[in-house]
Amino acid sequence: MNTIQAVLFDYGMVLSGAPDTTAWERIRSITGLSEEPLSREYWAHRHAYDRGDLNAESFWHKTASGAGIVITPAQLADLIAADTDYWSTLNPPMLAWVERLQRAGIRTGILSNMPDAMEAGLRARHSWIEAFDHHTWSHAINRAKPEPEIYQHAAEGLKTPPENILFIDDRAENITAALAAGMQAIQYSDHATFEAEMRTRGLDSLLQLERHSGSQNGKL
Repeated sequence: MNTIQAVLFDYGMVLSGAPDTTAWERIRSITGLSEEPLSREYWAHRHAYDRGDLNAESFWHKTASGAGIVITPAQLADLIAADTDYWSTLNPPMLAWVERLQRAGIRTGILSNMPDAMEAGLRARHSWIEAFDHHTWSHAINRAKPEPEIYQHAAEGLKTPPENILFIDDRAENITAALAAGMQAIQYSDHATFEAEMRTRGLDSLLQLERHSGSQNGKL
């Protein structure tokens, strides 16, 4: 196994926690839609939104139109805010590990399928995002996981050979694509399972970096 020189993180369900169900209920309330048409239309257009084929306005108008409704400018603004809240819960143990990696001088990056308005909203509220050495946002380059070009872009941004990058994502197809791009990769489900897999791969030293210093410094 090649030495890990950089760690590349998915955002959703890796750096973030489970989506906020109260925010989803706000989306339902704003639109007045029941679960089935809202979920159907939201996910039907979400990949295009993440990829940058749609912006926030066109995404929400397509979602509304598909469900048979029209939204106002005020509703659009509220939907963008609620959608950002939906994906804003955090994964504290992973963020604590990110901080230890960064203090140790190991390069870190984010590779996320994320739309324009959500990137802006999350960066406005989470200052820790700026501490990563490189960010690859799908909407910004009009490519999305598992397209191979997005992995190449992330590796070039990290200035690290793919074989020396560890990529962490919750979706199997994104892990498969990362491996095809030459990266090392672990599929994330929960933190205990992730740490067990790291130990299995002989990466204990990365887990043990300044393990207690985050709490001592009053962070995370």
